[in-house]
Amino acid sequence: MSSSRLLMSTLFVCGAALLTACASDSGDSAEMAMAGNMITGEGLPNPTSTVEQNWGDLPDGREWGSTAGIDIDPNDGHIWAYERCGASSFGGGAPINCDTNPVDPIFKFDRNTGQVLANFGGGIFQTPHGIHVDSDGNVWVTDFAGNREGTKGHQVHKFSPTGELLMSLGTAGQPGSGPGQLNQPNDVITAPDGSIFVSDGHNGQGMTTMAAMADGREAGSTGRILKYSADGTFLKEWGQIGRLHGEFRTPHALAFDSQGRLFVADRGNHRIEIFDQEGNYLDSRYSFGRISGLFITADDILYAIDSESSMTSHANWMNGVRIGPVDGDHITGFIPPFDADTRPYQGAAGEGVAVDADGNVYAAEGPNSLRWAGGALTKYVKGM
Repeated sequence: MSSSRLLMSTLFVCGAALLTACASDSGDSAEMAMAGNMITGEGLPNPTSTVEQNWGDLPDGREWGSTAGIDIDPNDGHIWAYERCGASSFGGGAPINCDTNPVDPIFKFDRNTGQVLANFGGGIFQTPHGIHVDSDGNVWVTDFAGNREGTKGHQVHKFSPTGELLMSLGTAGQPGSGPGQLNQPNDVITAPDGSIFVSDGHNGQGMTTMAAMADGREAGSTGRILKYSADGTFLKEWGQIGRLHGEFRTPHALAFDSQGRLFVADRGNHRIEIFDQEGNYLDSRYSFGRISGLFITADDILYAIDSESSMTSHANWMNGVRIGPVDGDHITGFIPPFDADTRPYQGAAGEGVAVDADGNVYAAEGPNSLRWAGGALTKYVKGM
């Protein structure tokens, strides 16, 4: 074995041992987690029994595009998601997007049958990215990328349950890193008091050196959380591109636990950062992979979906859904990814995740997994 490969193997073993030690909180759940491998998922229970690929019925003639977002309606338990208007890739340079193909991207699906219950949003978006349904049933969707004309994108839109556009944050087609401006918004969530939180800045994960991060910030790229009042008034922001606590390299997803703590999937830094609602740093989690999507159930079980770990980014970590309690940095369950011939070790998993009242898990398939999933949504049915 060459010295470089020996060094890599040693680092992997030591890193795995360190992560395992960090995850070993006291209590029975931590002891159970030790029986499995949080990096590969081996030995961890899978709470689902069957997989329904290509779940959800699009209107006749529609083809699935990719997605990254999915949520549960808190009032009736049905599924809200979007698809990118037939686009398998995403961003302003995609040959097909919701600007060039202005069909309705937002859908509500019956969680039992997969049939469409509502659809809307045509002509408003360039590239939808994050989705959130608030306690009143309003649907919030981020528009991640701008169109070539500078008239769409870099916004967050709020819709009524029937599709009426109620509010937009940011300036259409005009990215900015100033107070209240948006530049590649990834996700949005609302607190019980109506406060709005947006995770902003997608390209920071590609800045892997301190110099690159400094250059990115200088060029106007961002990695931050913005807070608005319920009426859309900008209140504050925190974060920048970086590796320190309170800094981010692509804050890709948001979730609240029952204590009102804000969980941020800091994808490029392979961690979850936890804050209070004023932006004060509280804690971190390192056992959940390179996280694209988050969902926290009413009983405070955290589901984190890893769609991006690979041999070049977060090596040796398996894609899939890692499951664990919000108050511990350890894994108690794992839903493995699809097999993929071109990624034989990693497989392929979606970017967004949601869990319904029956414990069924839904994945929103991104550009990396759409081809194997067969459709933008996959349902993992809870085992008996």
